[in-house]
Amino acid sequence: MISAAVVGVGAFGRNHVRVYHELAQQGEAVRLVGVVDTDLERADKIAREFNCRPFGSIDQLISTHSEVQAASLAVPTVDHLPVARTLLEAGIDILIEKPLATSLAEADELIKAAEGCGRIAQAGHLERFNPAVRAIIPLLTSPMFFEVHRLSVFTPRSLDVDVVLDLMIHDLDAVLSFVNSPVKEVRAAGLPILSAKVDIANARVEFESGCIANFTASRVSTERVRKLRFFQPRQYISIDYGRQDVLVFTVGADGSGGKPSVNPEIKVFKPPVSPEEPLRAEIRAFLNSVRSRQKPMVPLGDGRRALALALDVLTQIETHRGKLNLVG
Repeated sequence: MISAAVVGVGAFGRNHVRVYHELAQQGEAVRLVGVVDTDLERADKIAREFNCRPFGSIDQLISTHSEVQAASLAVPTVDHLPVARTLLEAGIDILIEKPLATSLAEADELIKAAEGCGRIAQAGHLERFNPAVRAIIPLLTSPMFFEVHRLSVFTPRSLDVDVVLDLMIHDLDAVLSFVNSPVKEVRAAGLPILSAKVDIANARVEFESGCIANFTASRVSTERVRKLRFFQPRQYISIDYGRQDVLVFTVGADGSGGKPSVNPEIKVFKPPVSPEEPLRAEIRAFLNSVRSRQKPMVPLGDGRRALALALDVLTQIETHRGKLNLVG
């Protein structure tokens, strides 16, 4: 039985609380002992909803429940490092929401702290646990071109970061894990629309392997779109994150060998996908790592890698805005 807590119970932190509560009800060996938030009224409301105790600080949680072994960390990004360090030094394994930190220096400190304390530390890149994403892993050969769109309607949440760190980073992480090649060049453009931060962005990333990936992210759209499409030799694969759906188009009679004819046969198939809420899969994987003491599926190093690319995209956006005399 793992005793767990959630630190930061705003919009997304509440979802972590809900999933821990549901897992316990469904027989998972986990016990949600409490939630921590500096907004005591909010903490109390969430605690009453999910039958656990509210705390205004991590110290209060630990002094009352010294047996806490694992915690989801869903506080604002600027607070990730100090909060994570406190949890790690208290001997608590952590699942830390993306983006990992506000800078690579902070990310490096986080990684060093986790290693120094000998704790499990997992980066919260949710789409890695999307059943559609997991279904295409066995199909990957040599991806050469990606087209990715992540569009969302405007909400007041996560306005402390740009759309690149809020939304695009999901897809940057996914593509980095698919391509497994160093980044060669980044070009990007973006604009603030309804907030002081960049709300819509486009990036073109070229990898050393020759693969090209185009990313578009917007949080000021009139529709919700979460799709990733890519081409590799003899195949086109399309993922709909939201529907957890995959389509694979293969050229050639058997999908391998030989040259396509003038009218090549194109086979279409849908790999089997076992539907599951990605957050539930992510937290289950985290709890399994806590039990087994095995390296998490998304270690902090992967979170740092995605953050590095996201920050590079933001740098290129600023450079582009400078050319348009839009800086400031």
